[in-house]
Amino acid sequence: MRLTKFSQAMMISVLGVITLSAQAQSTGTVAKVNGVAIPQSRLELMVKASAAQGQPDGPEMRKALRENLIAEEILAQEAVKKKLDKDPDVIAQLEIARQAVLVRAFQADYIRNNVVSEETLRKEYEVLKVQMGDKEYKARHILVANENEAKDIIAKLKKGGNFAKIAEEKSVDDGSKENGGELNWSPPAAYVRPFSEALVKLSKGGLTEQPVQTSFGWHVIQLMDIRPMEVPPFEEVKQNIQQRVLQREFGTVVQELRSKAKVE
Repeated sequence: MRLTKFSQAMMISVLGVITLSAQAQSTGTVAKVNGVAIPQSRLELMVKASAAQGQPDGPEMRKALRENLIAEEILAQEAVKKKLDKDPDVIAQLEIARQAVLVRAFQADYIRNNVVSEETLRKEYEVLKVQMGDKEYKARHILVANENEAKDIIAKLKKGGNFAKIAEEKSVDDGSKENGGELNWSPPAAYVRPFSEALVKLSKGGLTEQPVQTSFGWHVIQLMDIRPMEVPPFEEVKQNIQQRVLQREFGTVVQELRSKAKVE
């Protein structure tokens, strides 16, 4: 299991390696730190969180998480001794953390109690197929902060400038600049509207005559290729569609609650 450098240092220099005893498990207590019990339920919650990130449950994980809990309890106790729990900023952060936990609990409860029907999922799938269209595009772009710079780049490209080199030097899109501005094969709907509208008007090899403005900045776009769109089968994307529907429905719930709330 991977630990942060902080956790490793704490384990080695402060706490050492302590084995989880059968007695601690049976009493529902992970450990006691200066008389304060750390409940087993806290460890189980952390095990679930780690497992959700792909770390398999096992003795090594549990030992490491236990050490982290002990380290955190020690530090928390020291913070209280210094009366840091009375600091206004700390109080505010604790309240924010509490609120965030409650919000996540409300979201989880909504998902648990609202099942999306198969019929709704299939209808959503058909809508998405229409939105995606029957073609996908391979494009590359150079993203800059202002229009004049984008126009200068277009002028250089028309004079034979190297698109990939200019993208590496000038583009502020860290996700594509190292690849010469190349983007993945995608349907137009995957892009923000001004970008997609400009893209579909280009012919293969074509370059935008004018910079395209989006919320990200100014784009110089070149269409590299077009191919028929292969829509993944329903079962393959069913879970993603369910998340999409639940997210939309939850957003509606939030709006309804907001409209009913008394805000002064």
